[in-house]
Amino acid sequence: MRAAGIRGCCRGRKKHTTTRKLQQMLTVPDLVERQFTPAAPDRLWVADITYLRSWEGWLYLAFVLDAYSRRVVGWSMANSLRTEIVIEALNMALWRREPDPGLIHHSDHGSQYASVEFGKRIKAAGLLPSMGSVSDAYDNALAESFVASLKTELLYGRSWVSRESVRVAVFEYIETFYNPRRRHSALGYLSPVEYEEVRMKEIAAA
Repeated sequence: MRAAGIRGCCRGRKKHTTTRKLQQMLTVPDLVERQFTPAAPDRLWVADITYLRSWEGWLYLAFVLDAYSRRVVGWSMANSLRTEIVIEALNMALWRREPDPGLIHHSDHGSQYASVEFGKRIKAAGLLPSMGSVSDAYDNALAESFVASLKTELLYGRSWVSRESVRVAVFEYIETFYNPRRRHSALGYLSPVEYEEVRMKEIAAA
């Protein structure tokens, strides 16, 4: 890197948030237990919400990631932390992937994921809800890793004048870079899209 004149990105400070508990929240078991290596696509999805800063204020990103390929299969952005943001991200993932019943949807204990409305949508889609322990990032490490990549590679070190500028940049990052082009060591240095294509070809040829 030194010889090529390349330097790594520097991470900014992590924003610490608290988990808000409401009476209607339901207790959900941890069906994953930090085992983020499913044998096939659409067996395990991990989800999270992250905060994106602009001069206008915060923009919130909810996303759903397929643990098999690290591919972002659904996402939604909004100016407020409403429950609809996670439902919209899930709906995109369901529309794109059309998974079989029994897929595990894993998240933290955020109030949006623990809400009655989200629980009903999970049940209607035939998914199995799963949550890690409270305030333990390792229980949703795959989602945390994506957030770190997004903020390090795109957001930190730049000034964002408006929420719309952040929205456009995040859209382009996910759809034109992260999914089709960003290489992962865990995927044999293939991008999520490339990894799925290669694996599907191998399965078809077997």
